[in-house]
Amino acid sequence: MPQKQLDFDLKKGPDFSSELKAKNQGYWPVAGLDEAGRGPLAGPVVAAAVILDENNIPEGLNDSKKLTAKKREILFEQILATSFVAICSNSAKTIDQTDIRKASLDAMRRSLHALEIKAKYALVDGRDIPFGLDIPADALVKGDGRSLSIAAASIIAKISRDRLMHRAAELYPEYGFEQHAGYGTKTHREAIEKFGPCPIHRYSFKPIRKDD
Repeated sequence: MPQKQLDFDLKKGPDFSSELKAKNQGYWPVAGLDEAGRGPLAGPVVAAAVILDENNIPEGLNDSKKLTAKKREILFEQILATSFVAICSNSAKTIDQTDIRKASLDAMRRSLHALEIKAKYALVDGRDIPFGLDIPADALVKGDGRSLSIAAASIIAKISRDRLMHRAAELYPEYGFEQHAGYGTKTHREAIEKFGPCPIHRYSFKPIRKDD
């Protein structure tokens, strides 16, 4: 009986093939772009751009959601020590004035342009390429599980945002931001119901937004 062909990718974790493909086409260096914080009810969306040193890539890079908090912290420091990194964000107010998709893409665009050295190619997590890039780019669905550069950017964005939300918890302790980072947990929703939204909540998001 012939073996059935598997229709899914057997790779375990991201690799450097997308970066090397761009390099072989004459584009180098390559930056990975990702964001953290599209879904929460409060706080900013934070984006990061990372250019890895191909000869000194930290071991264990992966989608930040698949790593333990301890491993993310270790890799965060290793990425900063070995790579070119830029971080940008958009506030809850900006998200409300535009929308979360536009705010996320804008933060990724600005992080790319903020890098200390200019990237010649960008690999972007998701389906969309930020408007206004002055270099070629590819959008990779679930890119943080496919590209090491995007995985590194996902870790930088995640840790940076978590630290901002821990600082927000000191200003607004009644919401427990240090526990849920602004996501819509039961505890967070109950706090919003009890205390009302605070200045870093996203008023355009349900259940904070009250539809007529």
